[in-house]
Parts: sequence; structure tokens; C-alpha cells
Amino acid sequence: MKENNTKQNSLFMNDIDSSTAQISEVAKAPPQILTVTELNRLARDVLAQSFPLFWVSGEISNLTRAASGHWYFSLKDTGAQVRCVMFKGRNTYLSWVPKEGDKVEARALVTLYEARGEFQLTIEFLQRAGLGALFEAFEALKNKLELEGLFASVYKKPLSFLPKCIGIVTSPDTAALRDVLTTLKRRMPSIPVVIYPTPVQGKGAARLIADAINQANKRAECDVLIICRGGGSIEDLWQFNEEIVARAIFNCDIPTISGVGHETDFTICDFVADIRAATPTAAAELATPDAIQLINGLQQLRLQLNRNMQFILRRREQSLDYLARNLMSPMQKITQQRTQLSQTEYRLKVNMLQIFNGEQQQLLRLQQNLQHLNPQAVLSRGYAYVQNQAGQVIANAQLLNSGENVKLTFAEGQAEATILQVKN
Repeated sequence: MKENNTKQNSLFMNDIDSSTAQISEVAKAPPQILTVTELNRLARDVLAQSFPLFWVSGEISNLTRAASGHWYFSLKDTGAQVRCVMFKGRNTYLSWVPKEGDKVEARALVTLYEARGEFQLTIEFLQRAGLGALFEAFEALKNKLELEGLFASVYKKPLSFLPKCIGIVTSPDTAALRDVLTTLKRRMPSIPVVIYPTPVQGKGAARLIADAINQANKRAECDVLIICRGGGSIEDLWQFNEEIVARAIFNCDIPTISGVGHETDFTICDFVADIRAATPTAAAELATPDAIQLINGLQQLRLQLNRNMQFILRRREQSLDYLARNLMSPMQKITQQRTQLSQTEYRLKVNMLQIFNGEQQQLLRLQQNLQHLNPQAVLSRGYAYVQNQAGQVIANAQLLNSGENVKLTFAEGQAEATILQVKN
């Protein structure tokens, strides 16, 4: 940031020299009388052109938060001070509120409040002094560990649905621990909890946090490990941004939940852990199912099971009733079969008699037809038939010749005759 400020200062000087040259050119022109408004506007334009967006550091004093939402304050160091304004549209994006005496770094534009002719800075962004270095360190470590694969989803371990034991890595005298224990007791009081105490803030705390995680991993007495602490500034949470803590979490065989800070706080611990919780309380909720919900769910399953069993039993009872109605003793079965046999015998006799009668009627019809076709019956009515000497029956007179001898057959007896004449 110092190097950037040096470059910006060099650019500022060049712009100032250019603006000064422009003013000199104006001075050479014929005298012109400016109004105060025109003067201030000219000065404002010169400042705006000469000082692009830049960073400045100092201590906050005379801070006023107006009803409009704008912030008015001064930035000072040991040798000077400058008036500043941060408008509501900018300060609402800050996650913290400055106070008197805070050392800050501000990204600002140089402006002139024309109404009073006052030189001031318009603040675009504000951060605590030194945070720039912390953010750079945070991003550098985050990129390093991400390239090594410590954040990869392939290494994320699933949580047990109903853990037999829950471990907590935190300070024993924090509100975060009380919140976690209260939530665990409310949701699933039967699960035992093991606390691995460690400082979570201050010099050397990162080493102790990593040792507690390693100890929990070595003892292997828990199914899930919650790593938590309450909210705070980036400096307060910095121990969870240390590489030693990140590697301890990554090497832990127990599924881990990171519950560090508030919902808007992110640490390296969050990225390495198997699951990130928004708060310590949320971490406790992720670690355990809700006993009341489980009981209600079991109750619903029990009712559903009862309904299903009643339905199945009713169906089986109906089937049993049907089988019982069709069930009979061997004697009943024999009697039933005898009855069926008798009925079959009767139907057989009836069918045979019907067939016999039908055949007899058919025979009578055939006999009658045969009787009608019997030539003897015709002869008995006074007819006779003629045969030649070869025995052929003569049905046409043209087959006979005069003087030919023929035989005449009557119903009773035969006679010989001679053809005297043939007529058509």
C-alpha cells in the first residue's frame, strides 16, 4: 500500500504541475473577476482532477453520525488533520462502526465543500488500520491451501445421523460453549459430550487449538467434532486463520463442523472443515437430530405400521373366512362326490336315451324313405316293368323292336310276351 501511495503521490504532483500551468495561462489572460462560487467550483475541479481515488491513514476524531445517515469526522496524525464525510450510501456496506480514536485506513477522493469553501475528503471505503495486511495474508493462505486440495469436496466426510458422542474444541468459559451445550441438551440430551478445552484468542492460541484437535483425533472417542467460538473482529478470529489449525482439521479423521463467529464471518477453518455452520448454535444443530422430531417421526411410523397391519389382518381374515366356507370333512367330501356322481349318471342316462330315441327316429325315416323307393310297392299297385332278353330294364319303347320277345314282371309273377308293334 505504501508503494501504491508513492506512485499516486507522483501522479498527484504531475497533475498539480499541470493544473498550476493551466492557472498560469489563465493569469496571463486579461483580468477576470470571479465570484466566490466560481472560485470554489474552479478549486473543486482542480482538486478532483489532481487527486484521483487514493488511500490515506489516520486517527478518527470528532465523529458525528447525523440523522441523515451520513458520518462526519476528522482524520488526524501528529502533524495535521483533515475533515471527512462518508455518505450513507457507502457506510451502510461496512460490517463495523468506527469510534473515536480508531486507527483507520480510508479510500477517499479530495473534494471541496463549495458552500463553505472547506477542503475535505469523501470516504468511499473504511477499514481498521492494518487490516489490509491481514486480508492479504488471509487470501494468500486461502489460495495456497486451496491449490493443495485442502478445500476439495472429495475429502469432505459425511456426518453421522445419530452420533454416539460429540466433541467440542473451544474455550470452557465462552458464551459460544454455553450456547452449544444448551442446544445439544435441548435437541438430544442423551448424547454424551466431551470438551477439549483451549484458548481461542490471543498469542499462541492457534498452536493450542491445533493441539486440542489432534488430541481429539488421537483419542477417537467422538463421532463428530465441533470447533467453535463466538463472533468478533478479524483480529479476534485470526487464530482460526492460521495454517497450523487448518492442517490439524484436514488431518482429523473425525468429521468436523466449523462454527466460528457470526454468519457473515469466514475463516480458513470454515473452508477446511467438513461442514461450515453459520454460528456455534447452528453447529450444534447440524451435529444432532432433534429428539422431538425423531419421536414425532417414530410416532407417525408406528401409526402407519398399525394401519398397515390392520389392513393386512383384515385381508387375511377375509381369505380365511372364504377358505373356511369351502372347507369340509372327508365324509362330506365323499357324500358331495357321490351326489355329483349320481347327477352325472342321471345326465348320462338322459343323454343316452335322447341319443337312442333320435337314432330310432332317424331309422324309421330311412325305412319309410326306402319303402317309398321299393319297386315292389309300385308293382303292387298294378304296374309292371319290361326286360329284354339280356335282362335289361326297358324304360323307353324306342329300345324295342317288333317281334322281339320280352319278359314282364308283375307284383306277383312274370310273363313272356312278344312285341307286335312299337309306337312313339
